Amino acid sequence: MSETVIRARGLAQRFGAREVFHDVGFEVRAGEIFAILGGSGAGKSVLMRQLIGLRPPSAGSVEIMGRDVMQERAAVRRAIGVMFQSGALFGSMTLLENVMLPLEVFTGLPPEARVAVARVKLALVGLAEAADRMPAEVSGGMARRAAIARALALDPPLLFLDEPSAGLDPITSAGLDQLILELRKDLGATVVVVTHELPSIFTIADRCILLDHAARGVIASGDPRRLREESTDPTVRAFFRREAA
Repeated sequence: MSETVIRARGLAQRFGAREVFHDVGFEVRAGEIFAILGGSGAGKSVLMRQLIGLRPPSAGSVEIMGRDVMQERAAVRRAIGVMFQSGALFGSMTLLENVMLPLEVFTGLPPEARVAVARVKLALVGLAEAADRMPAEVSGGMARRAAIARALALDPPLLFLDEPSAGLDPITSAGLDQLILELRKDLGATVVVVTHELPSIFTIADRCILLDHAARGVIASGDPRRLREESTDPTVRAFFRREAA
């Protein structure tokens, strides 16, 4: 059995009297693509922020590679790469400069080495010819690819992608799915994806959890293809079969 690289126990998130979710627990294994699923308001992005140490949970804990995320944030951040929702590129920087930023902050590499590494990462996601373009000058799909290149800048073993294909056309979205699969194969990375895009889920995810707003927590976990075919829970079936609840 593969090594466990993420272990979440008893996670909860409350904002005042409002509870987003409670008692969320799961494990992510090395080398798999793990999806965090759910409808709007279920807490998918909140949960991801807990996993990467940007939001302290109201209860529970997260360990990444045996390290408590909140207690050892500096060490954990060197082990992860994050693509935030919509890419979150800096509009005043070229794609190359965006990818170089983590190298400037976290390494002592000289400028010429940072440029070389950033160009390699852009080439890895198919953007070698677009390095000197600004984010406003490229398509939405290219901007997402550039954001993934930035997340890969430090060669992290763990990659977190928040809604990588949201708002993209089906062809561009399918291209991103293939890129994620190729990165897992070529780099051996473990990937955690937050999404609600069914075609992407069935294409790339090895396992998943499904968060539900009404239940305030996880209502299903496992292989999404098996959940689609075998679950008897009406909410789970409606989600995976795109049916009205």
